Amino acid sequence: MAGKKTSVVIVGAGGMARAHVGCMLGMEDTVRIAGFVDPAEKAREDMAKRYAGDWKRDKVPPFYNTLGEFLAANKGPADCAVVVTPHNLHVANIIDCMRAGMDTLVEKPMVLSAAEARRAMKVRDETGRLLSVAFPGSYSPAIVKAKELIAAGEIGQLMSIAVYTHQHWMSATVGTWRQIPKVSGGGFLFDTGSHAINTMIELAGSDVKEMAATTDNRGTPVDISSAIAGRFKNGAFFTVCAEGNSINCMARIAVIGTAGVLITGSWGGELRIIKPGKWSEDPVEFPASKGVFEQFLRVRKGEIANPCPAEVGLRFAKFMDMFRKAVAK
Repeated sequence: MAGKKTSVVIVGAGGMARAHVGCMLGMEDTVRIAGFVDPAEKAREDMAKRYAGDWKRDKVPPFYNTLGEFLAANKGPADCAVVVTPHNLHVANIIDCMRAGMDTLVEKPMVLSAAEARRAMKVRDETGRLLSVAFPGSYSPAIVKAKELIAAGEIGQLMSIAVYTHQHWMSATVGTWRQIPKVSGGGFLFDTGSHAINTMIELAGSDVKEMAATTDNRGTPVDISSAIAGRFKNGAFFTVCAEGNSINCMARIAVIGTAGVLITGSWGGELRIIKPGKWSEDPVEFPASKGVFEQFLRVRKGEIANPCPAEVGLRFAKFMDMFRKAVAK
């Protein structure tokens, strides 16, 4: 007899919601999308078109204007919620979902500030609900493997981490909420660049001690181009080049040790190693994954520890605070 499907409500029906839905529809034997919470008619129409077109499904889960409407119509909460709303709405959304009794996965960045992160953590502790941040790097089996190799001494002593991330972000976000500071919380570095920052800190296994930074808004209301150099508390150095006015979306991270170099990406979809005496990169095997939501369900089942708890969201908020202070000097 088949087990009960995990029900999920998706709060927000925009672009990132579609990415999560694509993963969920590949798990229809175990996952049921109970509905979407989004009052925006265009977001609803786009989601419905995607269901009929790309996903070739006859029926779209119901839409609701508010979480309260969803709870009333369904006579209670879903098993879990996925929050994919604009950044400034995250903290209220995740608090409401947890208080309603749902384990919650929230898109990055978790919140706008360290204070908001602590508010969310307080409610998590009060309700006992699972709260996790959808940073693919933290959930990635490739990054888990890379951390194991570093801990095992496979690249010797960790010396430096070099990061570059770029995207046609400036042109792609013109006229959207992502270029409204009070809604987005920041520009390219806070948005797409957050993946690179989070994965870099995961690999370092240490908090940042100090940094110097400069940034340029390139005539927009938010940061577009940024350069950062700093040092972790464990002594390793790091550099970050974040360019939001580029031709495509790409990111690479090089973890440099005294006995080897690991090469990966912000999202953890690849892993290679360069060993002493070799100039070429050899691939490193790691387990397959369907993505963040699949791994989130494994956390809910107790199969793995939460790789990206709210503390990771707080960690990123603290990094951005340091970045802003460094730029202001």
